[in-house]
Amino acid sequence: MKHLSFVLAALVLLSAVALSQPSVRFDDYFLDKTLRVDYYHVGDAKDEFVTLDQLYEERTWAGNPRRTIDDLGNGRYMVNVYDVATNHLIFSRGFDSYFGEYKTSVPAVKGVRRTYYESLLIPYPKHPVRFEILRRDKENIYHPLFIQKIEPDDYSIITEGPNRYDKVFRVLTNGDPHEKVDLVFIAEGYTADQEEAFRKDVETFVNAVFSFEPFKSNKSRFNVSGVFRPSSDQGMDEPRQHRYKNTVVDASFNALGTDRYMLTENNRAYRDIASAVPYDALCILVNSDRYGGGALYNTFTISTTHHALSQKVFRHEFGHGFGGLADEYYASEVAYSDFYPKGVEPMEVNITALLDPSRVKWADQLSPGIAVPTEWGKGTYDSLRAMVGKLFKERSERLQDLEKSGASKEEVEKVGKEFARLAADIQKKVVAFTLEHPLRDKVGVFEGAGFASEGLYRPMVNCLMFSNDQDEYCRVCQRGLTRIIDFFTK
Repeated sequence: MKHLSFVLAALVLLSAVALSQPSVRFDDYFLDKTLRVDYYHVGDAKDEFVTLDQLYEERTWAGNPRRTIDDLGNGRYMVNVYDVATNHLIFSRGFDSYFGEYKTSVPAVKGVRRTYYESLLIPYPKHPVRFEILRRDKENIYHPLFIQKIEPDDYSIITEGPNRYDKVFRVLTNGDPHEKVDLVFIAEGYTADQEEAFRKDVETFVNAVFSFEPFKSNKSRFNVSGVFRPSSDQGMDEPRQHRYKNTVVDASFNALGTDRYMLTENNRAYRDIASAVPYDALCILVNSDRYGGGALYNTFTISTTHHALSQKVFRHEFGHGFGGLADEYYASEVAYSDFYPKGVEPMEVNITALLDPSRVKWADQLSPGIAVPTEWGKGTYDSLRAMVGKLFKERSERLQDLEKSGASKEEVEKVGKEFARLAADIQKKVVAFTLEHPLRDKVGVFEGAGFASEGLYRPMVNCLMFSNDQDEYCRVCQRGLTRIIDFFTK
């Protein structure tokens, strides 16, 4: 309860500050352009600091001029912009960063320092501003990390335009960028002769997003563009397999040491490409049939395109990158250590530490009469998942033994197929457990979420943020995503 009180007090204070100053009239403080602030984010789990690199003047500001102050509560970092003359807060936005994830990793905890290149977009100020980056501590309280005065007429602000050889195309046009959510898709690992393939993949993934709620009923509130810059090679880097490709944004698996996690550290490249159009959310499609992807809230969403589950992976990751949703699963390999500290309420709308059972985060959506917490047969589900994991371990050991003994190719394939059949049988039971669960349509408080088997809870038995067995976001996640859509369009 102590840590929850700290968080609530901080939110009340931020709200009081916002209410104590005049409302922000966009035209009084900003031009209809974008200022991109590029900086280096350096440190480890204990210490971090920021150093400014470059400022870039870019084209039309994509954001909602009526909503310059962020009241969503998402992100482990926040950028605040103050008018120097009046000291009024005139812009803010929550976000997550690659460094923010790195600082929870084992190397960072051991004191290994790393440097990440990052960018923030703000509307272009008319007058001098104070630019601040704040970070949350383990109790989710914001602390200043970096402060810089910015003069809008500074001659060092770079004004060069986007690469005129990049190909820009429109997929969905519904109106003024200030009135819509503006998505941009950029190509990664598509060679010069694969431009048409990229265009088709963008259309496929756009259709995948708008086939499900809350995007389906809000499609008219989106603009979607694609930007194509060819890569020399097809695909992306796979360090653990010793495969490296020459691609435009240097996407790579093994992000933070996790084999299936794909991100990119080449911030300047993807920001330069995306600058060809106004955008609120940036998506990167990677030309590969491998399973995987990743996302950072208000930074980017990335996914491969041609695996059987790629569209589901993209929708899941888009829930992170666009909506700030938390992972609801708890049984997969992750690279984090103490990502959600015990005794602290997570900021994300779709998971809770249930520090006060009488005040559930999504209390108004709870199904009538549901128990809090909600018994859902977790032990049975966990035992089924454990059986799958045991089979894969046995399969790996058995195939290694066969290889060492010089077994024939036919014998190796036979053993592999038998293990695959057994695993598939158990996996069917795992899928059936959630899809046919008697509480599958109920909103409750189900233990197991946020990489933790115990102590963190999710709203429904299954959700796209919980597993790939589900096509849709749960009702709590849908409401969280709708709030983001409203923020950009109302």
